[in-house]
Amino acid sequence: MNNNENEMNILDEINKGATMGMDAITDIKPKVEDDRFMQVLDTEYSKYKHISQRVNEMYDNYSSKKPHTPNEMEKTMAWWGIQMKTMTDNTPSKLSELLLKGTNMGIIEGRRLLNNNPNASPQIHKLLDDFVSMQENSAQILKDYL
Repeated sequence: MNNNENEMNILDEINKGATMGMDAITDIKPKVEDDRFMQVLDTEYSKYKHISQRVNEMYDNYSSKKPHTPNEMEKTMAWWGIQMKTMTDNTPSKLSELLLKGTNMGIIEGRRLLNNNPNASPQIHKLLDDFVSMQENSAQILKDYL
């Protein structure tokens, strides 16, 4: 795989993670009754959206296509998972736990991409590092609601 293809794959993974984060927040928000937690979710959603916008801007340098997003099956499975796990408990603690699990998966994948792609361009590396750092910060914020 050449470096351009590799960098497109990194951008795809970042966008997929950001999109999944936005989708999870969108799926959880109707269950939120705590105003302070709702504000946290709005802020986190904005951070994911900003990352996704940065990916889209950079993607234009590599392809005329749009970055990959989660497929419908992944979206449906995530939605059902949230619905099932919050049927009897939609407290901020439970909702935070669900978001934290997804965030941790994103951190792991992001760190793996950082470690395995030392030859990525400085711009790609910076975006990936920013995404991982954003998720690590989000995890710290979500822990306050456990």
